[in-house]
Amino acid sequence: MILPIVGYGDPVLRKVGEAITPEYPNLKEILANMYETMYNAYGVGLAAPQVGMAIRLFVIDTNPFSDDEDLSAEEQNKLKGFKKTFINAKIVKEEGEEWSFNEGCLSIPDVREDVYRKPTVTIEYCEEDFIMKTEVFDGLIARVIQHEYDHIEGVLFTDKISSLKKRLIQKKLKNITEGKTFQDYKMKFAAAKKGR
Repeated sequence: MILPIVGYGDPVLRKVGEAITPEYPNLKEILANMYETMYNAYGVGLAAPQVGMAIRLFVIDTNPFSDDEDLSAEEQNKLKGFKKTFINAKIVKEEGEEWSFNEGCLSIPDVREDVYRKPTVTIEYCEEDFIMKTEVFDGLIARVIQHEYDHIEGVLFTDKISSLKKRLIQKKLKNITEGKTFQDYKMKFAAAKKGR
């Protein structure tokens, strides 16, 4: 089932997600819905807060990036098969020299900005089996992980840009909060809630 994506300004996007257990209600269904919602919106990642749940869960499928001809064949190959569920994730290390990439977010439509992040991450997480593992990722995969991980920490990519750039996008952010944006995927806005 395709879920509405929560827009910028909703308090759930600012909550630090809670860890979950294998008994979490309807987890399989939630995961299936999150993947379906992400694909429907042409995203490469989606975190639970973006569909209104303040839990430590996000899904990633970097396949759409694998067609980018600006990337090396090796990077394209890595991106092609990368589809993963991250439950109770914790980034333990971010390494390397920060690099810039133009990021967007399904919760902040029509806003894209260059964001600096470190190229390599070490992350502890579980997949659906709830067996904790530690892995190292780099390149664009690491970036998508960092972006989604920020969501479960209550952080948005717009928090990582300069105050000047923040001022320049202020109007767009206000419009999203008020639901004055039109996407070809379902969204839910903070202002609509207050109006009830």
